Amino acid sequence: MEIIDLNEKYYSIYFKCLEDWSDDINEAGDHKEIWFNKFKDKGLRVKIAVEEEKACGMIQYLPIEHSMAKGKDLYFISCIWVHGHKQGIGNFQKRGIGTKLLEAAEEDVKLLNAKGIAAWGVSLPFWMKASWFRKKGYKKIDKNGMAVLLWKPFVEDAVPPKWIKEKKTPQLTEGKVNVTSFTNGWCLAQNMILERTKRAVQCFNDKVEFRIISTAEKESLCEWGICDALFVDGKEVRTGPPPSYEKIKKIIEKRVKKLKT
Repeated sequence: MEIIDLNEKYYSIYFKCLEDWSDDINEAGDHKEIWFNKFKDKGLRVKIAVEEEKACGMIQYLPIEHSMAKGKDLYFISCIWVHGHKQGIGNFQKRGIGTKLLEAAEEDVKLLNAKGIAAWGVSLPFWMKASWFRKKGYKKIDKNGMAVLLWKPFVEDAVPPKWIKEKKTPQLTEGKVNVTSFTNGWCLAQNMILERTKRAVQCFNDKVEFRIISTAEKESLCEWGICDALFVDGKEVRTGPPPSYEKIKKIIEKRVKKLKT
């Protein structure tokens, strides 16, 4: 196994987060590719773990100024993932590949003269576990719900990062069911939710007011304090793990029925 910089040979598999076998992933549209093309010349870095020419792991990180956190002279890890499914190429987890990817990213960031690196993790024991980063020397610095912000400074004068936290929620239009999707583009799971929501709202014609708010631009992200989210009538829908198309449709349908009463 070796760690390499992303190249064109692995673009298509990277855009599907190494899960090209998944029908669900195929619902995510081309938002990840658009996001990549937007930020590849703004400091976005991607490394791929390769074994026998198969991409089995990835890490992506970019200057924190383009991330969902506030900071300076730092890089931010938005995703680290080692293929762990039986489907496709099989399970490559529990072999130290994630550690090798993280170490490669840290060395790269040091060569870029950044003062440290930040990452986010989930406080519960599943994907992107905050506890995993703590074992690798990262320190918790901020929290936003279940999302934990961690960092590893490389120099003494590095300034700790902070989460950009929610500042406002979508306005409601009377006489309509209000559905708002915030989308950044970096995460395929969130992109799936956007595409499923787009399909679901089409079932209700003019009874639904549907808005898509892009947060790929930092100005928009800071205005709302929201990166990726789905709101129905001002209430945030839980999106982890990604709700199915049927579930999203059912949530909207319940609100539509209340319009008739």
